[in-house]
Amino acid sequence: MTMRLRPGVVTADTEYGMALLDQNSGEYFTLNPTAALIVRTLLAGSSSEETVAELTDRYAVSSEQVEEDITRILEELRAARLLAS
Repeated sequence: MTMRLRPGVVTADTEYGMALLDQNSGEYFTLNPTAALIVRTLLAGSSSEETVAELTDRYAVSSEQVEEDITRILEELRAARLLAS
């Protein structure tokens, strides 16, 4: 399953990670560099498993921690209504 943002949500890379702008509400959300990497990887079509592998290869972090981070980030994006159904 590929993660997709809802129409009207745009992203911009920033010096500190990524910003997501909901053009409908005018609200924006910021992601730190690690969260931004997770979102970019998932938006590019990688699975959660591939995203875990990408982050554990890049950083000294356990796969369990990355899985928790992915779950938390997806929950927050859903709660903010930024993801497509």
